[in-house]
Amino acid sequence: QVHVVESGGGLVQAGGSLRLSCAASGRTFSSYAMGWFRSAPGKEREFVATISGSGDNADYADSVKGRFTISRDNAKNTVYLQINRLKPEDTAVYYCAAGSYYLPTPKKDDYSYWGQGTQVTVSS
Repeated sequence: QVHVVESGGGLVQAGGSLRLSCAASGRTFSSYAMGWFRSAPGKEREFVATISGSGDNADYADSVKGRFTISRDNAKNTVYLQINRLKPEDTAVYYCAAGSYYLPTPKKDDYSYWGQGTQVTVSS
């Protein structure tokens, strides 16, 4: 069992930045990948970024490449999502998830534990 809690969302103007945090507990943190997903109003939850257990490998959705950076601090059992140059279309609830495997993956089904989400709202 893994408990996942996100924080750091908020209201920000277009072009601004945010850093989301996600704390996990319950298993050896470095043994599993972590991912970020988001759900905008009226849309399905979509993949944003993923990172391997060691933090050496990461992958991003095309829509966020170059603006979002995922990282993790295994000593703190925390994964981060740095979001730069925010756009109104980034408005969504952002979810953190703990993977079932070590390697990064964009597939929702490869994640076993999910947080409650944190709202990010970007004003134009």
